[in-house]
Amino acid sequence: MDHLPVGKTNDHLANERTFLAWIRTAIGIMGFGFVVVKFSLFVKQVSIMLGRETEIQQKGYSAVIGIILVAVGAFTSLLAFINYKKVKRQIETNTYHSSPALITGITFGIILVSVFLIWYLIKSV
Repeated sequence: MDHLPVGKTNDHLANERTFLAWIRTAIGIMGFGFVVVKFSLFVKQVSIMLGRETEIQQKGYSAVIGIILVAVGAFTSLLAFINYKKVKRQIETNTYHSSPALITGITFGIILVSVFLIWYLIKSV
């Protein structure tokens, strides 16, 4: 087994923890997307169970938003893996540099999806 100095071992462990945090975030985003897609079906089933057969306006927005969220989650997983491998190489060669472009891109992507969700919720009220 290849032994690394304690400092490098800690750096690699921190890199793995960061990767796993990104993966948890991606799974959360994808799960939320799934819930958004299925929400209108849930509301319809609850209204039928309560004996209030209401007609739900199907504009298709919830499916589109949900699919976009699942895609954002999958893309976040891909970026997390790419960043993990890049940081691993940088740690091994003592050339680590943070990646503000990645963090900025993901932040603005999530903000854009959030603004779209807010617009959809305001319009559907």
